[in-house]
Amino acid sequence: MSTQVYLNGSFVAVEEAKISVTDRGFLFGDGVYEVIPVYGGYLFKLQHHLQRLRNSLQEIHMDNPHTYDEWKQILTRLTAQLGHSDQAVYLQVTRGCTDVRDHAWPADIEPTIYARTKLLTPPSSQQKRQGIHAVTLDDPRWQHCNIKAITLLANVLARHEAADAGAQEAIFIRDGLATEGAISNLFIVKDKLLITPPQSDSLLPGITREIVLELAKLNGIPYAEASISTADLRTADEIWMSSSTREVLPVLQLNGEPVGSGVAGEVWEKMNALYEACKQKLRKGEAVS
Repeated sequence: MSTQVYLNGSFVAVEEAKISVTDRGFLFGDGVYEVIPVYGGYLFKLQHHLQRLRNSLQEIHMDNPHTYDEWKQILTRLTAQLGHSDQAVYLQVTRGCTDVRDHAWPADIEPTIYARTKLLTPPSSQQKRQGIHAVTLDDPRWQHCNIKAITLLANVLARHEAADAGAQEAIFIRDGLATEGAISNLFIVKDKLLITPPQSDSLLPGITREIVLELAKLNGIPYAEASISTADLRTADEIWMSSSTREVLPVLQLNGEPVGSGVAGEVWEKMNALYEACKQKLRKGEAVS
């Protein structure tokens, strides 16, 4: 189904949407982005996603081009094109265009704002139980991974290296500690305790990560935000990866070796059921803050 995209104040056909080759997003990767899931036509955790967008913009010294209500109006119109379907919204803000290619930017530059939605088919519970394989890689990225920046070359190369090894995700290791995946946040389960690395400059503050912790707190699942060593990773009973579009997936093999019993674990089964219930509530039009 063909849909319009939002570009700098207008809704236009994707074939007609044009961005200048002088845009700093194209030249320098100078911008930030968000991916927002939509269930049953309803934007999921919109306030959380827009707050993270605002935080990322502040980190790169950009003003937020829209208020919360303006963003909501834009994205609601965008997603209405696909009706009450599950979707994934991609939203990107770059610093804008300049006549001269210069690392320094002028004070009067106008941002480039782009958003598009597409149909999303979330993985079924059965597909999730099949799990994924992961490998560990040294983390070559910069010191501000908490910014959801469009400069993702290191992540692209990590995913490629994982694929070459027959895996679907790479887990980054920095100073002997596991931080996150190339496209996802990291959890382990050890002796029934759910553990995820604490928020820091070394990892993205994932919205799905936040939801998992909220669900754990509300449903009596013991959890902690604590460092995960490579030894912890090797001896974990369960390993999970979380992201907005792939949700929460169990890792059944790490570096070619089975994780725990080699099947989706008991704690993951409980969390998956809770997450599915959360999505169903939203699809019925019930508020999910």
